[in-house]
Amino acid sequence: MEDVIIIGGGPCGLSAAIECERVGLSAVIIEKHNIVQSIYLYPTHMQFFSTAELLEIGNVPFSSPNDKPFRYEALAYYRKVAEHFGLRVHNYEEAREIKRKEDGTFEVHTVNRRGEAIVHQGRHVVVATGYFDHPNYLGIPGEEKDKVTHYFREAHPYTRTRVAIIGGSNSAVDAAMELVRVGAHIDMVYRGTGLSDHIKPWVRPLFESMVQKNHITLHLGSRVNEILDHSIRIVHADGSESELDNDFVLAMTGFRPDRQLLTSIGVEMSEDMDKPMYNPQTMESSVPGIYVGGVIASGRNANEVFIESGRWHGRYIAEHIISKSEHMNSTSGAQSEGQ
Repeated sequence: MEDVIIIGGGPCGLSAAIECERVGLSAVIIEKHNIVQSIYLYPTHMQFFSTAELLEIGNVPFSSPNDKPFRYEALAYYRKVAEHFGLRVHNYEEAREIKRKEDGTFEVHTVNRRGEAIVHQGRHVVVATGYFDHPNYLGIPGEEKDKVTHYFREAHPYTRTRVAIIGGSNSAVDAAMELVRVGAHIDMVYRGTGLSDHIKPWVRPLFESMVQKNHITLHLGSRVNEILDHSIRIVHADGSESELDNDFVLAMTGFRPDRQLLTSIGVEMSEDMDKPMYNPQTMESSVPGIYVGGVIASGRNANEVFIESGRWHGRYIAEHIISKSEHMNSTSGAQSEGQ
């Protein structure tokens, strides 16, 4: 029987395991892929918005020669942290369901990559599953075509091709900037009348320069309503329609957390089913013993929680579990003295 079962091996899940072990709680991590899978799925040459210091967990220094570290540095750092603390991680094991037992403890039902069913027993469960596995789909005809992807890894496969990018956030802008370097013809389609206010400040002027030089064609106030084999159809702000030829479509429409594990155990959700109900001081959900950590605690806007803030959730959780245990022990002791 584990004290804590943590579902999700991202930075916030790793941090939760470290904090729990520090206060004497046994913790095991269940991870569907490998640790920090979300960072692995980032573009190959991506540079973080945050400084290395703000990505640190477990008080382990994150050394980088760059003002803001790159993806490959973060992967190496989090591997090092997991090894340093000897964290127990069940890689390539997917949590399918959480069940409460009659004695108030929990079962986490999982399946490993060989298809074998496994049941883990724990007194508390932390759901820290992130969001990168679940893109925000457009729900338009043609979105299922092979030419469409919601993940941009690197520019090389798109060399001298025609690419439509859907979106206007950092991920869309970063992809466009990399595609310029390999000679791609780029159409960028975005619903907003201007780019997101959250574009990295050191990237925005470079991007705007690429637009002015006609390396990137920007279609603001527009939306894609159909993806065809060799083109996309878009509707402009004035209601007119046009068709743009392309070979590939990068749908940089963001991602959303999956709430299925939380709802399976009865965690209450906000009225629009957008956000789990939890105590922000303890991260405990509406189901006693079930905690949320990292971006799973956010609403529709995954940008509500970053590594910088989510890394502290584990400390809140560990402190709350210990305080509950101490309260139960003191209550039990008082009852024994009174008998």
